[in-house]
Amino acid sequence: MRPDLFQSPDYYLLDELLSDEHKMVRDAARAWVKKEVSPIIEDFAQRAEFPKQIVKGLGEIGGFGPYIPVEYGGAGLDQISYGLIMQEIERGDSGVRSTSSVQSSLVMYPIWKYGNEEQRMKYLPKLATGEMIGCFGLTEPDYGSNPGGMVTNFKDMGDHYLLNGAKMWISNAPFADIAVVWAKNEEGRIHGLIVERGMEGFSTPETHNKWSLRASATGELIFDNVKVPKENLLPNKSGLGAPLGCLDSARYGIAWGAIGAAMDCYDTALRYSKERIQFDKPIGATQLQQKKLAEMITEITKAQLLTWRLGVLRNEGKATTAQISMAKRNNVDMALTIARDARQMLGGMGITGEYSIMRHMMNLESVVTYEGTHDIHLLITGMDVTGFPAFK
Repeated sequence: MRPDLFQSPDYYLLDELLSDEHKMVRDAARAWVKKEVSPIIEDFAQRAEFPKQIVKGLGEIGGFGPYIPVEYGGAGLDQISYGLIMQEIERGDSGVRSTSSVQSSLVMYPIWKYGNEEQRMKYLPKLATGEMIGCFGLTEPDYGSNPGGMVTNFKDMGDHYLLNGAKMWISNAPFADIAVVWAKNEEGRIHGLIVERGMEGFSTPETHNKWSLRASATGELIFDNVKVPKENLLPNKSGLGAPLGCLDSARYGIAWGAIGAAMDCYDTALRYSKERIQFDKPIGATQLQQKKLAEMITEITKAQLLTWRLGVLRNEGKATTAQISMAKRNNVDMALTIARDARQMLGGMGITGEYSIMRHMMNLESVVTYEGTHDIHLLITGMDVTGFPAFK
C-alpha cells in the first residue's frame, strides 16, 4: 500500500477566490479522504465491494446534503462548498463520490425541494448523518437518455398507490433504506414517490461483473404491486422537470468531482515523472512527457475556472441547465483524457493497483455516461445555442 502523497495543483491561484469557510471544508474532506479512503479503496475496488464503514465519515465531513438547511440536519453550506467536497471525495474514488452525490442531490434534494414538511423532518436528518441511505430511480432497462418514455407506473387504489415497474443502473440500490422513484400516474404524469425497504413486492438485486465503479454498489429496483402510502408522494412538483431538476444538482457535483479524479492522475504522473529514470535521466526531463503534463495542468486549470464560475452562478440562482451540462461534459471528458495520458506515462505500472490511475480511468468510463451521456450533453449545448432540439 502506497502512502497518499497527493498535493493539489492550483496553477492559477484559485484558492484566492475561495472563502476561509470554503478552504476549511475542502481541507477537512481532503484529510478525511487521505486517512479513511486512500488506504482501503484499492482493496475494495479489487473485491468489487462498497466500503460501508466510511458512510458515517461521509456524513461527518458534509458529504450528504451539505447545502441542506441546518434545521433538516444539513450543514447549510453554499454550492461551492458542495462542489469542493465532491472534488475531494472523487479524488479518492468516483464510486464513493457517487454514493455521496446520489444521497445529496438525488435523494435529499427532491425531498427538500419537492416534499412537504413532514417528509423533510422524517427523512432528511437521518440521511444527513448516513443513518439512512437513499437511492434514485429514474433510468429503466429501455429508457435511459429518454427518461420521459418510462413505463414504471402507479395507480390510485383509494387508501394507497400501487406501484409497478423496474429501474436499472441504480447507485446505492442494494443497501438503500429508501428510494426516490419516478413513475407515471394513470394520466401519464410523472411523480416522485418515496419507497421504503421492506415494502412488500420491492426488491433491489445487485448488478455484478462491472469493470467500472467497482467500489460502488449498483443494482436494480423492482416493483411488483408495491403498496406505497399516499403520504409518500412528493407533492410540490411533478412532470419530467422534477427529476431533471435533481439531475442539475447532481451533474453540478459531478463537474467538480471529475476535477478531483483528474488532479489525482496528474499528481501521480508528475511525481512518477520525477522518480522514473530512463536513458540516464528522469522521464519528466523529456519533451514528450512534459507535453503531457503541460496539457494536463492546462486542462485542469480551465476546468477549475469553469466550475468555480458555475458555482458562483449556482449561489446566485442564475446557473442554467445548459451551463451545468457544459461543465459536466467538459470536465469528465477532460478527466478521462488525463487519466489515459497519465496511465501511458506510468507504462506497465499504470495498470496496477499500486497506483490509482487505472481505477480512475475505469470509473470515469461510467461517469462519462451516467446522468446524461457525453453526446446528450453535447446536444443540450447545441440546442441552447441554436434553439433547435436535435435529440431525434
